[in-house]
Amino acid sequence: MALAQRNAVNTKCAAQRQAAPRAAIGSVLVAQLRQTAKAVRAAQQPAAQRSVKAQCTQAVAVETAPAQTSSYNKSQYEINTFTTYLLQEERQGKLDSELATVLSSIQLACKQITAAVGRSGISSLTGVAGTGENIQGEEQKKLDVISNDIFCNCLRSTGRTGVIASEEEATPVAVEETTSGNYIVVFDPLDGSSNIDAGISVGSIFGIYEPSESCIVDDKLDQSLEACITNVCQPGKNLLAAGYCLYSSSTVLVLTIGDGVYGFTLDPLVGEFVLTHNRIQVPEVGKIYAFNEGNYQLWDEPTKQYMDSLKDPSKWGGKPYSARYIGSLVGDFHRTLLYGGIYGYPGDKKNKNGKLRLLYECAPMSYIAEQAGGAGSTGRERVLDIMPTEVHQRVPLMVGSKKEVEYYQSFYNN
Repeated sequence: MALAQRNAVNTKCAAQRQAAPRAAIGSVLVAQLRQTAKAVRAAQQPAAQRSVKAQCTQAVAVETAPAQTSSYNKSQYEINTFTTYLLQEERQGKLDSELATVLSSIQLACKQITAAVGRSGISSLTGVAGTGENIQGEEQKKLDVISNDIFCNCLRSTGRTGVIASEEEATPVAVEETTSGNYIVVFDPLDGSSNIDAGISVGSIFGIYEPSESCIVDDKLDQSLEACITNVCQPGKNLLAAGYCLYSSSTVLVLTIGDGVYGFTLDPLVGEFVLTHNRIQVPEVGKIYAFNEGNYQLWDEPTKQYMDSLKDPSKWGGKPYSARYIGSLVGDFHRTLLYGGIYGYPGDKKNKNGKLRLLYECAPMSYIAEQAGGAGSTGRERVLDIMPTEVHQRVPLMVGSKKEVEYYQSFYNN
């Protein structure tokens, strides 16, 4: 009996000893599982928050995406050149591809001339050409002849010009029918060439008129030439485009196609004219005048009275007008276009109608001035209304700020 009780007690103790480790192990496992679950929940909570935040950010990005795509970030390497300007104007229907081709050829001519002008002293291109006087009675410089050839060759090569009229030629030149187009181009290849030996700014001036089918080269050369002259002699208000190129400390090509005035500066690094003057507007007034006052005693009384009034301090608050005269039409006009004022070459006792040509100089410059908000006048009438009677006709020219030109006209009206 005692033995049986002792065996029962031993069996119970053994069972308790075996159960104790299992219970301990089970409680440890439960505790570990609870801690793991808690850690998982703790880890999952920030992740959920980050997911919500990311979703909100994506939603905001989706909402703002249209606004971002509508704004245009200009590249630092993007430039608006003369060529891209012509393409944009053509795309908008402001000029056709034929006229754009003619203007591109003029751009090329200006690049070639600026290279010749820049190297004139080194390449022995200064001085007279030895060809005598041109049709204007002026001694031709070497660069006059070179610039004229450059312009003519560039315009002929386009196949878009029918008549070329140059200040250096006695008569308009009809382009051969096999390579000709219809546009009429008039130009002064190198204005102010008398200054070239001194390194003073010079320039080229050009104007383009409507195509004319009546001027065609044929066997009857005299009749054809007469037709060409007739078609070249058009009033400036018929101009399709006009411009000039200034060869100075920088080369600037200024152009209007009847929709504002734009200036392009030649970048020698890329060899392109880059838009630098967008929609030029000449100031309405400007206290600068550019006249050759050496001819004062030869002027008529209205012009003398006008000039005297500009120098009278009592009329202008104690400060008279400033005189700025280069002697180069393109240089003087360019300054007037940007700063305001007036450029003038009136008639005098020696040259009743002045010295500037209507077709090659006065009409194109007046057209540019009016497109920029200025005016061009002879003192008695608007330059663009004058119907030329001859190819090399001369007229007086007053061009620049509108109020300044009107003030000059007032002396003739009175």
